[in-house]
Amino acid sequence: MLTNKVALISGAASGIGLAAAQILCQKGAHVYIADINEQAAIAAAQSLSAQGLLATGVSLDVTSAEQWQRTIAQIDTEQQRLDVLVNNAGLGEGSTMDDDLELFNRVMNVNVNGVFLGCKYAIPLMAQSGGGSVINISSIYGIVADSQTLAYSTSKGAVRSMTKSLALDCAERNNGVRVNSLHPGFVETPMVINGISALPADVAKEYTARTVGLTPLGRIGQPHELGNVIAFLASDDSSFMTGSEVVVDGGFTAR
Repeated sequence: MLTNKVALISGAASGIGLAAAQILCQKGAHVYIADINEQAAIAAAQSLSAQGLLATGVSLDVTSAEQWQRTIAQIDTEQQRLDVLVNNAGLGEGSTMDDDLELFNRVMNVNVNGVFLGCKYAIPLMAQSGGGSVINISSIYGIVADSQTLAYSTSKGAVRSMTKSLALDCAERNNGVRVNSLHPGFVETPMVINGISALPADVAKEYTARTVGLTPLGRIGQPHELGNVIAFLASDDSSFMTGSEVVVDGGFTAR
């Protein structure tokens, strides 16, 4: 259970982030639903509040240090603690070496810098609160790769390594903060659907058939299946886990 815990989830107005927010709320946490789409974040929080759950919607551009500082300060003022950080916001834009630097940098800025800034500004409050759990959402493409995902794979590989470095840093500081990475496979989220839709039609069809075909369980995942794992990593049930990479991919990387 996560009773009396305070959690912050970035990119939480939809997809895996929203599923995680609902599950953490149901387990007793007060969840701050952060998203660059402020209206969607507030609407999601209101929907959960209407169910008798504890949720607050906030606007957050994860590439902005100032917005991270403002969000953490708000949580400190309102809750005086932070126990769980889920760095979930990300871009799923595909790319190859033929694409320009602007696209590559855009993906890196959100997927890598956004995670760094989240940890930089949230971990001190978590340490002050007596410790907690950071869950950085990477991807199976932080472990393996695809020819159409150059920038995305690079960014998610960086998140994987960053997580391990942060885990060691927190352990050396003895601040009670654990840091783990989650590596989803193909999950039915707006990011995955939109990413595939952005590909040329013939490439998208072949790509979808290939990826689903390579998943031993024969299907893509659902957001709540990742949300349940996030809840486990957020809880004390995972108290001896830090620097770990948790793969939830229907067996894709087992081949």
